[in-house]
Amino acid sequence: MKECRIENLFDTTKTIAACLFEKASYPWEILDKISDYIIELGNSLDPDKYEKKGENIWIAKSAKVFDSAYLNGPLIIDEDAQIRQCAFIRGSAIVGKNAVVGNSTELKNVILFDNVQVPHYNYVGDSILGYKAHMGAGSITSNVKSDKALVVVKGNDQKIETGRKKVGAFLGDLVEVGCNSVLNPGTVVGRGSNIYPLSSVRGVVAAGSIYKNSDNIIERR
Repeated sequence: MKECRIENLFDTTKTIAACLFEKASYPWEILDKISDYIIELGNSLDPDKYEKKGENIWIAKSAKVFDSAYLNGPLIIDEDAQIRQCAFIRGSAIVGKNAVVGNSTELKNVILFDNVQVPHYNYVGDSILGYKAHMGAGSITSNVKSDKALVVVKGNDQKIETGRKKVGAFLGDLVEVGCNSVLNPGTVVGRGSNIYPLSSVRGVVAAGSIYKNSDNIIERR
């Protein structure tokens, strides 16, 4: 499915993790590699710009991290990012430049590209959010199926086996997710698409779409 390919979802120049995407075709292929990559990259970062705090945690000196935030490594917080009150970062996370991780938001095994916003009560796990993607208040990625089966990405009468039990969502650049939406395991949302509030989304949403519900997806004008 070409809609799910990395080059059709993300501008990889908009993340400090660009090299991680070079040898992969689909974004879920790199989920197992995030943790080791952070440690490798972190040890090469300029100490004039990034400070190492704790085990395998690197924070840009220009980033703002509130005292009430919980940080666990491996973790990189890039320049001018904000980690706000009571954010819970469980580890294996890359937070991009100018990104916002907000009040009570939880991250685990994720890459947030530059300028991503997950600002209010979000859960983002085993997922990748592209440049300037935004998740409205209370919207979450669900990363495990209820029957605990391996996640399959489905779209356009095609299926791709991920081989993983834990797979969240992959949001292309400039995607907007409405408040209190659930992105079910293996959801892929193409560049520039909008998801209506209170949606339950699964499968592949084409780039440039407005998702109202599973039976009402229209092209953006």
